[in-house]
Amino acid sequence: MTGRALFAGMALLFAAGFVALGIWQVERRAWKHDLIAAIESRIGATPVAAPGPAAWPAISAADAYRRVRITGRFRHDRETLVQAVTDRGGGYWVMTPLETPGFTLLINRGFVPSERRAAATRMAGNPVGTITLTGLLRVTEPGGGFLRSNDPTHRRWYSRDVSAIAAAQRLGRIAPYFVDADGAPNAGGYPVGGLTVLRFPDNHLGYALTWFALALLSLAAACYVLRSPAPHRPLPA
Repeated sequence: MTGRALFAGMALLFAAGFVALGIWQVERRAWKHDLIAAIESRIGATPVAAPGPAAWPAISAADAYRRVRITGRFRHDRETLVQAVTDRGGGYWVMTPLETPGFTLLINRGFVPSERRAAATRMAGNPVGTITLTGLLRVTEPGGGFLRSNDPTHRRWYSRDVSAIAAAQRLGRIAPYFVDADGAPNAGGYPVGGLTVLRFPDNHLGYALTWFALALLSLAAACYVLRSPAPHRPLPA
């Protein structure tokens, strides 16, 4: 095989690969749009009862962002602070167990800035007695944050890992999900609920166009090499 044929073959192979990547991005874009539509329908739906123990084995990412309603009593003495970065700046999510007649689940009551980290600075916002709240069901976030692992021993939390928080707080049997409380105001202003991030990056069209453009360039290179006249070789003396 001549060098020109080898180059053209490699260029065609790259073109096929780029086309496959472009098609994959188009499929990902369709999947992302379906996901966004599904989530928008969930967050606008009438709240349903938070899933109880019988439904826990079937909980998956497909249940994320469903509006739920739950009644119970907060265990403010067992709250966990998880580091957070929000539109309000850096601070913490306040994760508080809610005890219901049948089970316990973690409620992300909302955001507090660093200066409100201590529970004593926001006691007015801690309701006592039975309450009913509405929020969005969220799936657990195991492990930790970007390049950082949760450290229960030193109470450093970078993700809302339900099972790990439950173990550290000795909560016993707990729902495998947590609930982001809605924006209903708390006395004293904290925690601030209703800050669930619902922005989903959708760059797939740009990525697809890039891959298709690279495929065209590879095809053009193959055609140029194959159509170019062969270099003149001088006859031997």
